[in-house]
Amino acid sequence: MGEETIIWKLGSMAFHGKTLVMTWMVMVAVIIFCLIGVRKLTSGSPGKMQNVLEMIVDLVNGIAHGNLGSEKGRVMMPYLLSLITFVFFSNMWGLLPNFTFKVFEHLHIEFAQLDKIFEGSSFMSPTADINTTLALALLTFILIIALGVKYKGRHYFGHFFEPNPVFFIIHVIDMLSKPMTLAFRLFGNIYAGEVLIGVILMLPGVWIFAGAPFDAIWLAFSIFIGCIQAYVFTVLTTAYVAQAVVSEEH
Repeated sequence: MGEETIIWKLGSMAFHGKTLVMTWMVMVAVIIFCLIGVRKLTSGSPGKMQNVLEMIVDLVNGIAHGNLGSEKGRVMMPYLLSLITFVFFSNMWGLLPNFTFKVFEHLHIEFAQLDKIFEGSSFMSPTADINTTLALALLTFILIIALGVKYKGRHYFGHFFEPNPVFFIIHVIDMLSKPMTLAFRLFGNIYAGEVLIGVILMLPGVWIFAGAPFDAIWLAFSIFIGCIQAYVFTVLTTAYVAQAVVSEEH
């Protein structure tokens, strides 16, 4: 979106400062959301937040058990719940207005370039950075191999040579393409949405008011896309792991 990339350096390592800050904020938001939801757990008449959490758990439970079976699905539940919640909150984060009101800029606080990190009219979605989505996809890649070896042992690698050893390179390409498509699909959808929102916010005031209905429709569409992408990322992660761990007779 034409914004300057904020780089933090630690020795020879470089980090995207804005992405890290937004990721930490999302993590805090997820923790607060979960704590509120479980604050008054009851088996009787649950509150609204508990209902929301139970809906998320039921959704992920259906995905996990439907693809992996009861035992393996139970093992994957904590990770999948964390994944879908984090991705959803990350997708939504870029739609929130910057409620810091440029306080860092007004107070001339330049520590860690916080004045530049919070200078926009809205926040940034961590998933609008390819580094975040690649990291999440890499976790899926590691899970595929680790759980494949755990449940199938050395026989897991046998499928790379089926039905004929000449197909080895094809299976390797297929394996490597899974995290790549996961990462770029999520990044592309969220980044494109933030680019258009940024363009809309740069329009002169008269056009903002005239285009208010369109803005509302686009915001609703962005929320819908954010939800869908969180669901798709979780479903594909589960499906890819299932291909590695579930035997053919399952």
